Amino acid sequence: MSEEKDAVDAITAQWFAVRPELDTAPMAVFGRIYRITKAMGDAMEECYQRFGISRGEFDVVATLRRSGAPYTLSPRQLSATLMLTTGGMTGRLDKLEKAGLLRRKPDPHDRRGLQVTITDRGLELIDEAVTAGLEVQRAALTGLSDEEVAQLTGLLRKLLAGI
Repeated sequence: MSEEKDAVDAITAQWFAVRPELDTAPMAVFGRIYRITKAMGDAMEECYQRFGISRGEFDVVATLRRSGAPYTLSPRQLSATLMLTTGGMTGRLDKLEKAGLLRRKPDPHDRRGLQVTITDRGLELIDEAVTAGLEVQRAALTGLSDEEVAQLTGLLRKLLAGI
């Protein structure tokens, strides 16, 4: 199967022209990963905007949803899962609470703590948003067979484990 050259091929070719001794294979891999990340990040942001939320806000509500009933976590648990500072999390929680997608209440087991719970409105919205997001992601993979998607998944898992 003939593959078309892309912008990353042009960049590595330029490096070969001026520094032929360099092995640019890592640049070819990570250059494409960065470009895919940017393109898909933009596509997902656009998708979630239809639901009135950003990607970051989606992540918060989705984390609560996939935690299972009663869809409740502490702000600290959310921060740890999403690798966010508590300050960054507070801003997202404020906006999502104002939008009626979640609520915060005192933790009955810790007088100083809070619990964050998804609302019925938030549950409905996240179920629609995750379905729409998966459609965008599935569309991006249409050029690959199911076998290729499985192979790519395995290779990326292996790469991630090695970092």
